[in-house]
Amino acid sequence: MKFFINLHKKLLQLERFLLVSAFLTTLFIAVLQIILRNIFDTGIIWGDSFLRISVLWIGMLGALYASRQNNHISINLGVNFLPKNYFRIIKFIVHFFTAVICMLVAWYGLHLVIMEYEYAEMAFAKIPVWLSVAIIPIVFFIMSSRYFIFAILELKGKSIANEITGVIAENKNFIKSKSSS
Repeated sequence: MKFFINLHKKLLQLERFLLVSAFLTTLFIAVLQIILRNIFDTGIIWGDSFLRISVLWIGMLGALYASRQNNHISINLGVNFLPKNYFRIIKFIVHFFTAVICMLVAWYGLHLVIMEYEYAEMAFAKIPVWLSVAIIPIVFFIMSSRYFIFAILELKGKSIANEITGVIAENKNFIKSKSSS
C-alpha cells in the first residue's frame, strides 16, 4: 500500500511540475518574443507555433490538475435539495458519464495522434505535430481513470474529498515515519 501511496504522490508532483514548467516556459518565450520584436525587429521563428501548442498543453494539464480533486465546472441545479441517497446516485451517474466522455475523447485523441504521425508534419523546431498533440489522449485517459474511481467511491458511499484527504494524510504520516527512522 505504501508503494501505491508513494507512486500516487510522485504522479501528483509530476503533474504539478509539468503544469508549472509549461506555464513558465510559455511566459518566458512570449516575453522574449515581445522584446525581440519590439526592440530588435526580429523574433524566434518557431516562437508563435510553440506558444499556440503550449497553450494547448497548459489547458490540458490545467484540466488534469482540476480533476485531481474533482474541482471542475459543474451545474448543481436542484441537486442540493435531494435526499442524500439520491445525491450519491446522481453524483455516481455524473462521474461515470464524465469518465465515459473522457475515455471517448482519449480514444479519438489517440486516432488524431496516429493520423498526425502518419502525416509526419513538423509543428515547430523539428518537433513533430503528433508529439505536440499527444497530450490530448494522455490527459483524457488519466481523467477518465480518475472519474471511474470517483464513480466507484460514490457507489461505495465514500466521499471523494475524504478519500483524497486520507491519501494525503497517509502520505504525511508515511513521510514522518520515514524521517524519524
